[in-house]
Amino acid sequence: MTETTTKTPAPPAAKETTGALVTSQGTTTIADTVVQKIAGLATREVPGVHSLGGGAARAFSAIRERIPGATASAGQGVSVEVGEKQAAVDLQVVVEYGVSIADLARSVRRNVITAVERTTGLEVVEVNIAVGDLYLPGDDGDDKTADTGRVQ
Repeated sequence: MTETTTKTPAPPAAKETTGALVTSQGTTTIADTVVQKIAGLATREVPGVHSLGGGAARAFSAIRERIPGATASAGQGVSVEVGEKQAAVDLQVVVEYGVSIADLARSVRRNVITAVERTTGLEVVEVNIAVGDLYLPGDDGDDKTADTGRVQ
């Protein structure tokens, strides 16, 4: 006696229209630059983050800040992938010396996920953080206590 079983195909999944961005009344799309700026601003809010971006990006930003009327880019050091319902964020961070990087990473992730999800309605699936440098006080070259000579 052989027993045969046939599998009944699963019913087709109904198209989900309960999301905040896709409704029966229309679709809302969010540009990558919007998510990029939100993530950048949320990252800068966390104490212990000195700046965002790699060496070249920070150098370019320093030059741009010296131009009258120019502003620093809120999305510097942030790259994102944005889909219809989800987003992924990659950050390049410069950390202040003395701050626990593990604790800082947890705080940054929490802040970025909260800000992006609250503001856009997108689900943040991952926040990758690359610590590219460590900020030491006096590294800016703006140190006013620098010795300019023996006498003033």
